[in-house]
Formats: sequence, C-alpha cells, structure tokens
Amino acid sequence: MSELVARTGRQQQRYEDGYRLVAGCIPFRYRNSDDSDYSSSQKIVEVLMINSPSGPGLLFPKGGWENDETVEEAAVREAIEEAGVRGDILDLLGYYDFRSKTHQDEYSPEGLCKAAMFALFVKEELQSWP
Repeated sequence: MSELVARTGRQQQRYEDGYRLVAGCIPFRYRNSDDSDYSSSQKIVEVLMINSPSGPGLLFPKGGWENDETVEEAAVREAIEEAGVRGDILDLLGYYDFRSKTHQDEYSPEGLCKAAMFALFVKEELQSWP
C-alpha cells in the first residue's frame, strides 16, 4: 500500500475573480439504532466533523481545489487528508462564500473563498492519514 502524503502550497490552486476555490464534503454514514425493539429499528445518520486548525470549533473537511483535479476529486482528497475517511461523492449540496481567517495571498489578498460542498458516503476509516 502506498503512503499517503498531503498536498501543500498554493501554487497549483484555482482562483476565480479574487476568490480561492475550495472543495469540501460532509462525510456521513448510517448505523442501526440500538433500539432493542427490532421492529421499530431505524437507521441513524452519523456526520463527521473535524477540529478547526485555526481555533476552537468544529468544521467539515475542505481545502483548496487544485488545477490537476476535478472539484469532486478535490473534495474526496480533502476528506482523506483532513478527516481520514474514504467514500463515494454523492450530491453537490451547494456553494458558499467565506473569508479565510488565516489564508490571504497575492491572488486573494482579502482571503475570499468560494466553497463547493458535497455529500460523501463514508466507506472506510483510515488508521493513519496525512
């Protein structure tokens, strides 16, 4: 099995009209409820969030969309790099704009970002990840 290495740097990231383009996902899976009455057993949705690297709080995995990948591939990569999960991209949930607290650069001096967010059905939790 090959070793996973996280991508770093901004040289290959996409920008559009002063916004850094970001891809992310909401990782989820189903589990059966612990209800002892199996006739009314329901599936429970579990959603994965990660600790924010720039302060307190939780967030969904997301990061820069790079020139050599589709937006869906970027979302899958971010799930692996930031949350240690692999899965299948389902639907595009939508886009939102935000201002990065920590990432201003020459292409986005005000730290403006536009994120495309997808649902990701988790199939595997990795023991170690980048």
